[in-house]
This record gives sequence, structure tokens and C-alpha cells, in this order.
Amino acid sequence: MVSSANGTGRARLADIAKQAGVSEATVSRVLNDKPGVSESARHVVLTALDVLGFERPERLRKRSAGLVGLVIPELDNPIFPTFAQTIETALAQRGYTPVLCTQTPGGTTEDEYVEMLLNQHVSGIIFVSSRNSDTTADPSRYRSLVERRLPIIGINGFVPGVEAPFFSCDDRVAGEQAVRHLAALGHRRIGFVSGPHRFAPVQRRLTGYQTTMRELLGASEAELTELTELSPFGVEGGHAAANRLLDRGATGLICGSDLMALGAVRSARARNLQVPEDVSIIGHDDSPLMPFTDPPLTTLRQPVREISLAAVSALVEEIAGHPSPHSEYLFRPELVVRSTTGPCPC
Repeated sequence: MVSSANGTGRARLADIAKQAGVSEATVSRVLNDKPGVSESARHVVLTALDVLGFERPERLRKRSAGLVGLVIPELDNPIFPTFAQTIETALAQRGYTPVLCTQTPGGTTEDEYVEMLLNQHVSGIIFVSSRNSDTTADPSRYRSLVERRLPIIGINGFVPGVEAPFFSCDDRVAGEQAVRHLAALGHRRIGFVSGPHRFAPVQRRLTGYQTTMRELLGASEAELTELTELSPFGVEGGHAAANRLLDRGATGLICGSDLMALGAVRSARARNLQVPEDVSIIGHDDSPLMPFTDPPLTTLRQPVREISLAAVSALVEEIAGHPSPHSEYLFRPELVVRSTTGPCPC
């Protein structure tokens, strides 16, 4: 039994075990600081205790510097679990307990999660590709957090006028690298497939693509319009956009995510086209399973570990009262060439 933070009640082992998804015996061992419990089990029990609003036993309090919210759009795209795992590990090593908030269509919204995190008195919040990446979103939600002196960090999305550090993959460079790779293989009809234009990473990647197509291949504005297709993110969006571009004679496709690229591969195969013999396809992110797809996917690797560690370090410094310069830090992507790109069949 442990006391609640406001002194109004006591938590039963069953309550904590249910929240953590472990046995009551495991909860008891953690609360009594007994051996025989894995670090992951200890972590989920202490997180459950914090989320339920109960004080940790005195002997355990030194192990946590507080809660940190981690807001992520969804877990279907494998790059987001990779971000979550890397950030959570880095926070735990610094003594913080991460609280993962995952958004799903029709589920809890970002603003609702933020309200919950504020009620739990979090020490700070990290936003990964959330509303901070949507250029049409109201930035006042982030300004209000800064005004409350709550440290916040944005990943893969910059909000002008918000006094906070932001860390992003340099998506403009990603668009440029992809075009240069395909052009070196002889492709001239290079299509661009990505998610909705309102997202900052999409806009930047598109800028890199268009600028390099003009400079390297002399593409006209009409050609760039014809070779650009924006669809919902995901396999289905990539499939639909690739269909339209293949109808227009594209021999190379640059996709805004690995999942969209897999959709493009599926589109090509539905037409009895071979990848890369008939059409070359590039993804973006280099999420963990991409070396094992059929064929293994050529993609732009996001430096997830570097971005995550820099973001956590900046947050910890903000919490300690030593803020980093409030600007955006860009990390260069890496082109990983595998088996979905090859010489143009033209």
C-alpha cells in the first residue's frame, strides 16, 4: 500500500498491477525494492504508480526525477515506435519516467493528452511529428505551455514564434539526395509521392525534390506538377499515388515514408512491373524491417538515435534551468541503397 499524492487515499496492489499489466507479486517486489525484477517490469510499475497519482515509497523517489510526456501520432508507422523506444530509454537513463501518449483516429487528441499530462504535473513534454509538424495548426497551444514555463521539445516539426528547441531531419536534403540518386541511374521521369502538403516535412522534401529536378534535369513547372502526387500517409496512399504516376510514365518514385514506398512496390507489381528493372522506388525513414522487404528497400535513413538523444539532452537542460538556444536543429539523412533502385529502363 502506498499513499496518494494528495493524501486522500491509498492504492491497492491490484490497482497498480492492473495499470501496469503485471502481477501483484511483481508490484510488491518493486515497491519493497526487492531483487528478482527486470528493469522493464520495474519501469512499468513505477510509471503506473506515477500515472495513478500515488507517491512512491521514500526509498524509490531518488530513482525518478519526474514524469515526461511523450506525444506521438500513431504506432502503425514503424519509425514512431523506434523514436518512442529510443527516447524512453534515454529519459529513463536520466532518471525520468516517460508517459507515452499515442494518438489514433477518433481517439484521444493531442490537446486532451496535454491536459492529462499537465494534471499529472509532468516535468516536460516531447512532441514527435505531432501538431508541431502541421503548418495549419494553431501554435497558441505550444505558446501557452511555454508561458507556463513548462519545458517542451519538438521533433520533426518547427513552430515559428514558439520559444523552444526543435530537432528535425533535414527533409530538404532528403528530397535532393533522392533525385540525385535516381538521376545518376539515368531516370528523368522521377515522381514524388508523399502525404498532405500541410505537414512541414512534406513541404521541405518537396522543395528539395523540385529544386534538384529543375537544376539537374531542367524540369519545367508543368512537369513537376504532373510528377507530384500527395496522398494520405500509409501503404494505401502510396499505392494510389504510385498508380497515378505510373500512368504518366514515371520510371522512378520518391516516397515520403517507407510504408508509402511499400505501397508503390505493390502498385508496380499489380501491373506486372518488376522493381527495380521496370521502376525504381525510394522510401524515407529506414524503419527497422526495411532491409528485409522483398526486395530490400532503398530509403533515406532518418538519424533517429541522434535526434532523440539531442532532444532528451535539451529537455533535461531546460528542466534544470539551462535552456538550449530556442531554434531548430537539422540532422542530415543518409541515403541507404538497397535493391529497389536500378538503371532506368528507358
